[in-house]
Amino acid sequence: MKQIKIDDFVIGDNKKFILIAGPCVLENEKTAMDTARYLKKLTAKLKIPFIFKASYDKANRTSIKSYRGPGAKKGLTILEKIKEELNIPVLSDVHRFEEIDVAAQILDVMQVPAFLCRQTDFITEIAKKARVINIKKGQFLAPWDVANIIEKVKDVGNENIMITERGATFGYNNLVFDVRSLPIIRDMGYPVIFDATHAVQLPGGQGTASGGERDMVKYLARAAVAAGVDGIFLEVHRDPQKALCDGANSLYLDSLEELLTILKRIDNLVKAPAR
Repeated sequence: MKQIKIDDFVIGDNKKFILIAGPCVLENEKTAMDTARYLKKLTAKLKIPFIFKASYDKANRTSIKSYRGPGAKKGLTILEKIKEELNIPVLSDVHRFEEIDVAAQILDVMQVPAFLCRQTDFITEIAKKARVINIKKGQFLAPWDVANIIEKVKDVGNENIMITERGATFGYNNLVFDVRSLPIIRDMGYPVIFDATHAVQLPGGQGTASGGERDMVKYLARAAVAAGVDGIFLEVHRDPQKALCDGANSLYLDSLEELLTILKRIDNLVKAPAR
């Protein structure tokens, strides 16, 4: 499997799982900085490699009235400050061609949103500029369809590829996670991340907003780590009830240590050398 190096840790090839976590969207600089600082301290304590995630613009919100974020200019400035002051890598999703160049200068990982994962020109343009590209598998794709996405990225010479699984559309306003997808995609030779919080999302389930089943996150995360996944993606918030995006499926920050401790135990067991 391809190993991807970010800062002082390596992703993939049976290495310990990494954590990609942060609020769904940047609400303000202080909240983002406080969250990033908390996550850095916690992951350092647990010795879990960490990438801070937050969106500067959520261009795919259910309602036109939904909060989208501060936008590229202000949002990337916040992410750059977090990166430099806390010395942690940062990830955000890019939705527009016009933002690729400036985002590539700041982001350690550029993320292709799930709804854009089949947009060939967009993917290849990001792949040309990104140090590392994380592609969210669309919920409308089968796991074996990911091979075609990987080939698009490789075609422009970038092999620092991660794929994030979140499940598949299951009827209306629902997703289902098939754990078999993780080894199927990993067998393509690149690290796979499991998005445990979006996997319990109920897209558009509240009419003008998405719903979610927060209580189910821990079970799916445990299953993914038991299957040998390379990383876990979590959206977190100090008070999800007041979150401006994806609050229903975001985890409370103060619940994270217990979950990560369990995931680390599972990961150590699954990836221990055979006797």
